[in-house]
Amino acid sequence: MEKDLKNCTAAELAETVESFGHRRFLAGYLFTFIHQKHVGALDAVTPLPKLLREQLAAEGYTISGIALAEQHHDPDGTTKYVFDLADGCRIETVLLRDDGRNTLCLSTQAGCRMGCTFCATGQLKFQRNLTCGEIVDQVYHAQRLGGKIHNLVYMGMGEPLDNFENVMRSVELLNHEKGANIGIRHITVSTCGLPGAIRKLAACALHPRLAVSLHAPDDATRHKLMRVSQKYALAEILAAIRDYLEKTSRRITIEYCLIHKVNDSDAQARLLIELLRGLKTNVNLIEMNPFDGCPFEPSPPKRIRAFAGILTDAGLETVVRFRRGRSIKAACGQLGATRLKPH
Repeated sequence: MEKDLKNCTAAELAETVESFGHRRFLAGYLFTFIHQKHVGALDAVTPLPKLLREQLAAEGYTISGIALAEQHHDPDGTTKYVFDLADGCRIETVLLRDDGRNTLCLSTQAGCRMGCTFCATGQLKFQRNLTCGEIVDQVYHAQRLGGKIHNLVYMGMGEPLDNFENVMRSVELLNHEKGANIGIRHITVSTCGLPGAIRKLAACALHPRLAVSLHAPDDATRHKLMRVSQKYALAEILAAIRDYLEKTSRRITIEYCLIHKVNDSDAQARLLIELLRGLKTNVNLIEMNPFDGCPFEPSPPKRIRAFAGILTDAGLETVVRFRRGRSIKAACGQLGATRLKPH
């Protein structure tokens, strides 16, 4: 049985409370104090009977917490939080501010297995999946330090769908009306393209927004950039996307990082149009953010505008995601860069 109460759903907390001979409604106090008041100790859940608190503690139940280690602020308003986990792992979380609305970029793993060559996190050794409690706690710290969170994007360190159960459990907790109460349409889960997990997501009761990182319109180019492409061809990923769209009718965002003279030609833009033809998608073009040891260069602004223009002229809804937080290595692809060993 799960001993960290921060990992538990409302239903699981009710079952736990009931197992000690108490009425289920008391679990509501536990849930609210953990996910709204953000308490870190059972004794702080004062509405619970003292006997129940003692019983839970005696059986080893706890409320976990991650520790803020560092804060870094970019002049553009971006903040990067660095957190220490209980076992010594370290993760990074980014708060983006736009016209009074706060978007939090969450990490789901310490390190990453995917090994994308243009991503600093992909060059770090994979350490482990984060627990559900460690994922939601990033939100609670950011709320305390930076204000109300309006949007969540699971686009930080790690591959979210490689930690499927904990990620979806965290989505349920953060969406809960007695917790952070963040609307499901304001939560985006990203993946580099794991077809089985995309289909599994389609079968879930909750459907956050889905973003799929393609970064190339053909397998040969993708092989140069993304190790996962050696296991899953674009045809297999596109088939999973079609299944997802058929089951959910939810628009999918395609993420595409523009890398100079690798994936940014006019011909590749036209290939991407053909790849996405007939699919309910929009495209986010990302300016690549270099880091020490990265073998690639970002596409120049003129090339980005030309690539975006081709997509737009073909009727694809296209947005260029501008660089944010580069001075503090908080931009897309830079998380964990400060811990990379120099080449």
